Amino acid sequence: MRTAAVHVAAGSLLLTALAAAPAGGAPSAARPAPAAPAPLAAAGAAELRGTAAAVARAAREGVAFGACPDAEDLPANVRCGTVDVPLDYARPDGERIRLTVSRVRATGEDPAGGERAVPRQGALVYNPGGPGASGMHFPLLGALPEWKRIAAAYDLVGYAPRGVGRSAPLSCTDPKGFGRGPTKAPAHPSEAYKRKRVAQARAYARGCAERAGGALRHYTSLNNARDLDVLRAALGEERLTFLGASYGTYLGALYATMFPSHVRRMVFDSAVNPDPERVWYRNNLDQSAAFEDRWADFRDWVARHDDVYGLGDTPDEVQRAYERARARLAVEPAGGEVGPGQLQEAFLQAGYYDDHWPHRAHALSAYLKGDPGPLVEQARAYPEAAAEKENARAVYLAVECNDAPWPTDWAVWDRDNTRLARRAPFETWDNVWTNLPCAYWRAPRQRPLDVRTGHGELPPTLILAAERDAATPYDGALELRRRLAGSVLVTERDAGAHGVAGGPNACVNGHLEAYLLEGRVPVRHASCAPHPEPRPGPADGRAPSARPAA
Repeated sequence: MRTAAVHVAAGSLLLTALAAAPAGGAPSAARPAPAAPAPLAAAGAAELRGTAAAVARAAREGVAFGACPDAEDLPANVRCGTVDVPLDYARPDGERIRLTVSRVRATGEDPAGGERAVPRQGALVYNPGGPGASGMHFPLLGALPEWKRIAAAYDLVGYAPRGVGRSAPLSCTDPKGFGRGPTKAPAHPSEAYKRKRVAQARAYARGCAERAGGALRHYTSLNNARDLDVLRAALGEERLTFLGASYGTYLGALYATMFPSHVRRMVFDSAVNPDPERVWYRNNLDQSAAFEDRWADFRDWVARHDDVYGLGDTPDEVQRAYERARARLAVEPAGGEVGPGQLQEAFLQAGYYDDHWPHRAHALSAYLKGDPGPLVEQARAYPEAAAEKENARAVYLAVECNDAPWPTDWAVWDRDNTRLARRAPFETWDNVWTNLPCAYWRAPRQRPLDVRTGHGELPPTLILAAERDAATPYDGALELRRRLAGSVLVTERDAGAHGVAGGPNACVNGHLEAYLLEGRVPVRHASCAPHPEPRPGPADGRAPSARPAA
């Protein structure tokens, strides 16, 4: 899964998006074994008993909320605390790790200005995805107009999952200089370049094993789901109300399968495909293919606004403009630090969020006209964020590499992605380099749980999806709906932003509010017209405001 991160200044939020998708064929001997998915019992009797013990302990201890540490960079109205969870749920009385939690209490105030108090409905717990993203800034959303009705009824609760931020942080390499440019990003890499990246992937996997030691095996999605149940108990909630975005939807689906009687309401925003045969290698291939279509959407939009950006009046001309910039940056990096790799990463963000489109188009246009400033501002690596980025990648890889079998033969990756890159060159190889350490992982691999609930096991749950989302392709939402009996899908048609809850679509937000506030869902499926496309115009090169997304 690739990650999209948006970091905004105080008073806003940090929300990170990752998604994965899979594809293609490989020889059965080298590809992730098509073993039968793990039944619920495979979660382990010892772990089940350990979870019950940890839940009971958390219910007794609760969460002592107080002022947030300076390191969290949160305003005074947000309160912070910690929850202890077992590192290994098979040994609940052994080593524990501490998860950080943030909360803003339900306001109880009528957003329309009425005098009647809004009844509190408990805690709404949020996971923004990743794996590797922190939700500690989630409570800040209550100040936004789109969230005020929900914030009136619910305590908004964020947390940093195990390994993330200050929650028993993972690291696989020295973060100094992590992600520093300039770097290359060939769409069709040479054999020499591939050998170099294979060596780097081996070294990174080795670093994860050496730095984390025996703890590495315990950073898994199943343990994330168990942690979520412990957090529920610590918050004093008999049943969980949960909003998960991107990878958070997979976490929520595991939770619903493992603890169906503990579910009150669940929202799955931009759903990962939970099919065990697609977790995670094939999911990433699917994602790479989907980003090619979303990249085409962006180029089409830029071409329709050639009068503003001057990058060409056809998508092919815009592509050639992008390739000119990439070739020029390979010879002379902008500002000494923005090369083709930084260009590709910056424009990948446009595949996640269309509100980035005017800023990226402006930066590309300005660069080709001789002004590299906006591109450097948008694409350069910031040293102060290096440790956070390295931590996010370490957790991402630890969880996904531990969760499922991956091909261990480089020839399989090479064949599948060479084939895919012929028709989807934009993201394919960079996605490979992100995930390749999983081929050389030094911790045991699990079999993915068979996500599935029967009729009557769960209360109604709500799935939100954009039809052209590339980070979590739409098939994932359809598959999740098939697997969770009683779930209802709301589709934003002809749109591709990743993470739609609380965004610019009033129709989607209406369904979200009706569900969280009243428990109402459409009969089976509903659709919303797309939110308006971004408007071109004068741009200053600065990043757009953040909004809740995976």
